[in-house]
Amino acid sequence: MIIPTDAKEIEVKDSTVSFYKFENIYYFDTSQTAVPEPMINAIAGLKLLDENSKLVMINHKIPMGLFPKIEAFFDYEVEESEDFVKVTFSKKKEIITNLDNIDSNCQG
Repeated sequence: MIIPTDAKEIEVKDSTVSFYKFENIYYFDTSQTAVPEPMINAIAGLKLLDENSKLVMINHKIPMGLFPKIEAFFDYEVEESEDFVKVTFSKKKEIITNLDNIDSNCQG
């Protein structure tokens, strides 16, 4: 399991799945959801980040529609396995983020 067993469930505004926090890392799993939930939850989770925290997304495929929308504000690393994709996001240093106007619609 990607989400540590010691992680605590937290409430995240506008999310549709459970979010967890362990140390300075937030986690969520949208591997069993359909469009547009992965995008909606990723944007909700990205709003939590500061320069010292990370967000881990577990999904069924690489969220290619998300990357162009957030790449000015966040770095990301993608790890693929047979069953899922793990994307780890981190906030770029000294960048002010405003995700309120990001379109969370996804074309697939």
